[in-house]
Amino acid sequence: MSKNVRPYKDSELGKKAQVTKMFDTISGNYDGLNRVISLGIDIKWRKRVVKLIGSSKPETILDIATGTGDLAIAMVTTGAKRIVGLDISTGMLEVGKEKISAKKLSNTIEMVVGDSENLPFENNAFDAITVAFGVRNFENLEKGLTEIHRVLKPKGTFAVLETSIPTKTPFKQGYRLYTKFVLPLVGKIFSKDRSAYTYLSESAAAFPYGEEFNNILHKIGFIAIEHKPQTLGVATIYVASK
Repeated sequence: MSKNVRPYKDSELGKKAQVTKMFDTISGNYDGLNRVISLGIDIKWRKRVVKLIGSSKPETILDIATGTGDLAIAMVTTGAKRIVGLDISTGMLEVGKEKISAKKLSNTIEMVVGDSENLPFENNAFDAITVAFGVRNFENLEKGLTEIHRVLKPKGTFAVLETSIPTKTPFKQGYRLYTKFVLPLVGKIFSKDRSAYTYLSESAAAFPYGEEFNNILHKIGFIAIEHKPQTLGVATIYVASK
């Protein structure tokens, strides 16, 4: 299981409340900082997730921890009739709604405030479900994955894009230096919440990636589980079914 890493170590709030506060605080800077921190490679990773989901021709897609809606917006190219972006942070969703409105996609994409561990949907509601850089923020990882399994249709596709740690030298050492020193510094310079970017690197390091995450998915009941390391292993795409 992942360690319970929290954004604000001196706060008495639970992880869920802290994560909500953190993303509300950084929502205005989030998109730009993401491009800087990932050197723009995250756009390519999302395109690969879209291609994976699009191959199954889903009519309904749920994007959990949608943030400002980048992946939900990209999913329009799959031809899905209904796309729901769900997030716990109203600040992030407001930024996303502006982007969706500007692209005239409001008839296809709906942005919803919601908790990934208590999804407001019926059983077997979606053909495909995605989470990009969000599962490590779940307060209870297995509970969140169980909810995802519940609302995914049988034979539906579940795809996760999440950070991971390179295993080969010297990339492993370089990644650790980057996340420990460079990422928090960039956050301090461009954001009013340095703790947020320290948390993002710490939570990535603590997250159970690769086979360990595959085993958790299997335990929940997912089948046909695969993981695909991206860019020397700094991120991984996981694909599973029900």
